[in-house]
Amino acid sequence: MDQLDADILAMLQKNARIQLSEISRHIHLTIPAVSERIKKLEAKGIIEKYTIKLNHEKMNDKLLAFIFVNIERTEDIEGFRRAVRLLDNVLTCHHLAGEYDYLLKVICRDTKDLETFISSQLKKIKGVRKTNTIIALSSIKEEM
Repeated sequence: MDQLDADILAMLQKNARIQLSEISRHIHLTIPAVSERIKKLEAKGIIEKYTIKLNHEKMNDKLLAFIFVNIERTEDIEGFRRAVRLLDNVLTCHHLAGEYDYLLKVICRDTKDLETFISSQLKKIKGVRKTNTIIALSSIKEEM
């Protein structure tokens, strides 16, 4: 990967629907050359998928929370991972080193929705021993 690839990736991260012609003008390569570079980045797995960024507030999901989770036993880890992938409220899940095992980034409509999520979904997953929830007041920077 060289600087041209990095420039292409930066432009795609800002707008995954950017036209190849616009990338071509910006980095001074032909459209076929840009297309070929993108195909190679996809083939190497550097570009995994194209997606959209939702405005959760306009969708009535106004509460962003981070939930630290501890798992009871090692045997429960795979089940937890499978279950978390199916939870619509969970935006990201990270395996951690330190006091907690996992960190979830969760989006909800309000505190009542968050409470329901924690008590009716998250804590019902086999092996979830302890959670600690932090509510975000605002987001200063959020990149994909």
